[in-house]
Amino acid sequence: MIRTLTCLASASLVALAPMAAIAQEAAIYSSMDAVHPVWAENAMVAVQEKAAAEVGLQVLKDGGNAVDAGVAVALALAVTLPRAGNLGGGGFMLVHDAETGETKAIDYREMAPSSATRDMYLDAEGNADSRLSRFSGLAVGVPGTVAGMQLALDTYGTMTLAEAAAPAIRLAEDGIAVTADLADSLKALEKRLKASPASAAIFYKADGSFHEPGDVLKQPDLAATLKKIADEGPDGFYKGSVAEAISASVQDAGGAMSLEDLAGYEAVIREPVRGTYRGHEIVSMPPPSSGGTHIIQILNVMEGYPIGFLGHNSSDTIHLMAEAMKRAYADRSEYLGDPDFVDVPVKALTSKNYAAEIRDGISLNRATPSASIKPGKLAPYESDQTTHFSIVDKDGNAVSNTYTLNFSYGSGITAAGTGVLLNNEMDDFSAKPGVPNAYGLIGGDANAVEPRKRPLSSMSPTIVLKDGKPFLVTGSPGGSRIITTTLQVISNMIDHGMNVAEATAASRIHHQWLPDEIRVEDGGLSRDTVAALEAKGHTISVKSVMGSTQSIHVDAEKGLLLGASDPRRPGAATVGY
Repeated sequence: MIRTLTCLASASLVALAPMAAIAQEAAIYSSMDAVHPVWAENAMVAVQEKAAAEVGLQVLKDGGNAVDAGVAVALALAVTLPRAGNLGGGGFMLVHDAETGETKAIDYREMAPSSATRDMYLDAEGNADSRLSRFSGLAVGVPGTVAGMQLALDTYGTMTLAEAAAPAIRLAEDGIAVTADLADSLKALEKRLKASPASAAIFYKADGSFHEPGDVLKQPDLAATLKKIADEGPDGFYKGSVAEAISASVQDAGGAMSLEDLAGYEAVIREPVRGTYRGHEIVSMPPPSSGGTHIIQILNVMEGYPIGFLGHNSSDTIHLMAEAMKRAYADRSEYLGDPDFVDVPVKALTSKNYAAEIRDGISLNRATPSASIKPGKLAPYESDQTTHFSIVDKDGNAVSNTYTLNFSYGSGITAAGTGVLLNNEMDDFSAKPGVPNAYGLIGGDANAVEPRKRPLSSMSPTIVLKDGKPFLVTGSPGGSRIITTTLQVISNMIDHGMNVAEATAASRIHHQWLPDEIRVEDGGLSRDTVAALEAKGHTISVKSVMGSTQSIHVDAEKGLLLGASDPRRPGAATVGY
């Protein structure tokens, strides 16, 4: 990736002339498609919140690369999408470097404080107490976002952290217009946020009343924290007055996070997990995310079936996908954890041979009860309120980033005087082996609580390559449904030939082994399809919509970028130039 700013007025126009010529020869939109993507010739940003998307686009127009734009977007989202964008959380970034052809994973997942213990969430009777792991100071993991953004810039960027933070500072100081989506979320989370005086002071009016759409929300404390980060780098967050405020707020809420925990946080670069699917290379996040491993595992199983011939969301296709999903989530419960603490059998789980073994156990006509499915016998080891964004720049560099506070607004606790909402990611550990977390996911010893360990995640930022170059950059929020949501966007494009907007809008299904049910979106399946699945032995559960994918398709044939923001969540935007 080129690490010097370039002049778009000259160099990029020459480089992009062939793309424009190709675009003139081929129609951008097909008359066969009912849903159409956004298109651009140069660069594109797909984000769950429009103001942050515009921040990223301006960075790209000003000559920044995909990572510069990604860091600026991540910091802006801490202001504009406070329920998920964050300084007090963490996540994962996948970066494709067009110059070298390499793709790397940046792990800035939160870490357990050094005082954490295996049984810290058990009551006197030895039962898991979800209140402790979700809404107390013990729920807060050491945040990773600031360190992760600095590592991304140091490795791949052209801008300083101060330059990338400038738009976020401006938004926090000048204020943002409260959208209907933000107003609704603050009303829905009133109880949690008002339990923290610092949160209540930011997100509600002085008399305790609600902000309405069109009101201006200013966040001066957050602006001051962002300025400290801009002036001092990560030390402005992990040391000094901000760190002291975070530690004190966590301890006041019953936790034990120390200044040493904050000062000792480290983001790391990891090798992504890789697989192939029908002529495409799938590159995704490795442990401590389970997402990439299980996307590849499920696709490996699906590759043995004629999914395209069977048809999108036919009962046969859904049956086979659900059976593959069940087995992947069963394996997740046993084998996945922080690779710095446990040996995770990624190669075994993502091998084509293992997928063939799984297919041998799948009936084409009958559902396998989840109670009879156990984690596979492998060869020896070799939030829902998350948010995702995807970016491709003029040089072909790509960023796929997913980060979170876990629950909407995390723990609800704001570190007094900082404007920083704190995560409740410690709930993603196994409080007790076999006991489900807030998303119903079962965990075992591999994901038990340990000091400085990173909790297991489902976040799945993914880049699909074709001929070594990005074909699709995608990812989603959605807790346990992140894996299956991202998987279906990939399958919709590769198996069913959908454009990226159709692949995004198409109805989704989900099975996570336990509970033993196929979750479907309201109105997503016909009565005939439901009846056919029930005849195979499946239980169908109609629930709320799943995910909020932000995706960019690099169409090499047309020389264009085609993008789509998920219509399931209001306020998202895909923008380009």
